[in-house]
Formats: sequence, structure tokens, C-alpha cells
Amino acid sequence: MTAHRILLLGPPGAGKGTQAKRLSDEYDLDHITTGDALRQNKDMETEYGTPGEFMDAGELVPDPVVNEIVVAALEDADGFVLDGYPRNLEQAEFLSDETDLDHAVFFDVPEDVLIERLTGRRVCDECGANYHVKFDQPEEESVCDECGGELIQREDDTEETARERLRVYRENTEPVVEHYREAGDLSEVSGEGTPDEVFEHVRDVIEN
Repeated sequence: MTAHRILLLGPPGAGKGTQAKRLSDEYDLDHITTGDALRQNKDMETEYGTPGEFMDAGELVPDPVVNEIVVAALEDADGFVLDGYPRNLEQAEFLSDETDLDHAVFFDVPEDVLIERLTGRRVCDECGANYHVKFDQPEEESVCDECGGELIQREDDTEETARERLRVYRENTEPVVEHYREAGDLSEVSGEGTPDEVFEHVRDVIEN
């Protein structure tokens, strides 16, 4: 089987993480996210210091450090699905110099749907299990199926925070989408519908 090298792009709430996990399982690919790569290599030495030094100080890890960590993770993978990187044009240009992608897939989702998805998440305050008020409801309202804990809305899932996340995405990451579109490397799929329906759209892109 071909070891696919796939990049998933889209705004917060578009379903990248869900589809990345499914692609990873379907095609036996490493699912690489910026956060996981940084945590797994937090002590890796770079000329700018280790990721852990910035993370422990509560500071944003600089692009050059993120770039080195992600590329190291890609080099260790026979095939991968990349989710959450690149976040800006400079990272995209660096990635293009370091590796050739087979597919760059963009999930197109209307903003009102994104807001509904982002604000509807509920999290168990005991075990951390995730639910959604519309798409993934517990058997008993506001009660976790796993442990019986209370389901709460986190501060970063409020509408105000969701709209700010989308604003930051438009400012920083939409140029990344344009970078791949202008290069003729971008495949666009609808991110609406059920996870199964969206996955079928993505699989069509990967296999055709």
C-alpha cells in the first residue's frame, strides 16, 4: 500500500482531527499534530533551545523550533496525515522545502456551522470525555456516560472565544490555504454532513 503523505487544512471546528484519526486507521499512517510533536520531543535541542523551555514558561514556541520538531516527526514516518501545521505562510513555505505532499485537503464549512460545532462541545469535569449537545449527546442530559460526572462547557468553547479563534484562523492560516490553492495542490471537500459522509469525500480524493 502506498505510504500517503497527507495534509489536512480547515478552520477550527471543521473536523480535521476526526478525519485525521480515521485516515490514520484506514491507511496505517502516523497522525502528526503540532501539539503531540512538541510534547513528544520537548527536550529536543535546537539552536533556539528546547520546546520544553518555552512550554514550561507558558510562551509560544517559535516557528523555527516548531518547524524542526515537525520535520523530525515527518522523517520518522513512512506515511503521515498532518493536522494543525502549518499555521502560517512561513511554516507552509518551510514545509514545501522539506517534503513533498501527496494531498493537501481543505475542509470547507460555513461559519454558522463552525460556531454551532465549537460552542456545542461539553466536557466531563471528572474524566474529560467529550460530547456535543447536538451531534454526540450522552444518554442522560449533562451526565457523562463513562463515569457519571457533570458535563460542562469550557471557557474556550463559548461563542465569543469561538469567533476569536476563527478570526485568528482567517488572519494567520487562510494564507496557507491560498498557498496550496495557487500551487494547484489543493483538493477541497465539503466538511458538512456526518463524519462518515465527510470521510467518503476525503477517501475519494486520496484514492482518485
